[in-house]
Amino acid sequence: LTHFDESGRAHMVDVGEKEITSRRAVATGFVRMHSETVTLIREGRAAKGDVLAVAQVAAIMAAKKTPDLIPMCHPLMLTKVKIAFAIEEHGIGIEATVETRGQTGVEMEALTAVSGAALTIYDMVKAVDRGMTIEGIGLQEKEGGKSGHWVREGD
Repeated sequence: LTHFDESGRAHMVDVGEKEITSRRAVATGFVRMHSETVTLIREGRAAKGDVLAVAQVAAIMAAKKTPDLIPMCHPLMLTKVKIAFAIEEHGIGIEATVETRGQTGVEMEALTAVSGAALTIYDMVKAVDRGMTIEGIGLQEKEGGKSGHWVREGD
């Protein structure tokens, strides 16, 4: 499949003839920060409120808005968006699981969900830690469709 037609112009791929199957994708990322910032988040003392609750809502909204942000993505009826956070000593791990039944996968929706959560975490505590970095956003697993099941090999 390609996002370019025979004359080299960008276009949305026609998925109309593809089989409708259950699709699932898992993406992860990490927001690296000072340990004091992690403590602020863990203890719910951020001035803007509950950082992870807001980031969870942002991630779900981002997954739903993926075709508005990524030009060639198809609008999909998502059936599940699950966000999990891992509070670590020097940052917050983010995992997004996105599911649908459709003719194209949800990898971009999972990646966009992680990105939205990471950017929201940054926004919520940037006043106390401007040096945070958003790292390692990547697809970890996908299921469904013609290509079947794929899992990232040991990173």
